[in-house]
Amino acid sequence: MHIVYPAVVSALLFSIGVYGVLARRNTILVLMSVELMLNAVNLNLVAFDVWLGDRLHSGQVLTLFVIVIAAAEVGLGLAIVLALFRNRRTVDIDHLRDLAEPPEEAPQTRPTRVRLQSTPEPAHPDHEHDGQGATVKRGGGPL
Repeated sequence: MHIVYPAVVSALLFSIGVYGVLARRNTILVLMSVELMLNAVNLNLVAFDVWLGDRLHSGQVLTLFVIVIAAAEVGLGLAIVLALFRNRRTVDIDHLRDLAEPPEEAPQTRPTRVRLQSTPEPAHPDHEHDGQGATVKRGGGPL
């Protein structure tokens, strides 16, 4: 088999993955595009391993390591996406750009009326009112 065919397919897969990472706004589609890029790398590793006739099959061994790392990346990436969806209710990358938590909505309250309290005139010349409405006798405590 000629090396050009898998190299061209790998380049196409990698290009589609790069486009997906740069153009997509959905986090899950971005993760899928990264996986596509990793699979393009794996195809190149295996193709060049077969073409070079390596006795140790280093390209295939390295491909197994990339597959393990990709599986860990998928597990961790989906866990992060689920945590973000629980907190932010979206997986759109444009809404996830800032690190701050989303602002909480202000509770809907009705405007309250402010009542001005007037101080009543003392009923007796020896009595006064304190500021809280209690009648106070001059020179003494509450009645």
